[in-house]
Amino acid sequence: MSTTAGGGTTQSGQTSPTGQAGPAERLGLSNGMVVQELGWDNDTDDALRVAIEDAIDADMVDGDHGNVVDAVLLWWRDEDGDLVDGLVEALTDLVGGGVIWLLTPKIGRPNAVDAADIAEAAPIAGLSQTTSAAVSKDWSATRLVAPKTVA
Repeated sequence: MSTTAGGGTTQSGQTSPTGQAGPAERLGLSNGMVVQELGWDNDTDDALRVAIEDAIDADMVDGDHGNVVDAVLLWWRDEDGDLVDGLVEALTDLVGGGVIWLLTPKIGRPNAVDAADIAEAAPIAGLSQTTSAAVSKDWSATRLVAPKTVA
């Protein structure tokens, strides 16, 4: 990775030459992380997928991985069924302290998921909604985490 004249780095998925954070960086994904991808279909954003795999320097794993993962990328559309069930399934392999990035079509796009539906489903699945990130022209990302418990 090298620094450019604009102060950014040239590694794909990271900071751009203009100094803007890349999509994988905005999601907090970095080299060595194991990222599980659920809900992939022909409408997912391939450029985002490539940027993430470049940032973690590995392929994303699928639902049959069978081991813990640092983060889950859950592509979800309004027509995909019960969001609570999808979120609970996404928790299956997630390591304690890991995050779920819920990727949904942006409002106005086909199969967009209403923000109120996410706000309602997350706590039922045992998750807290923390932030959103701009990751592509057609997809929004919502960060979901399991609430910290007091021992």
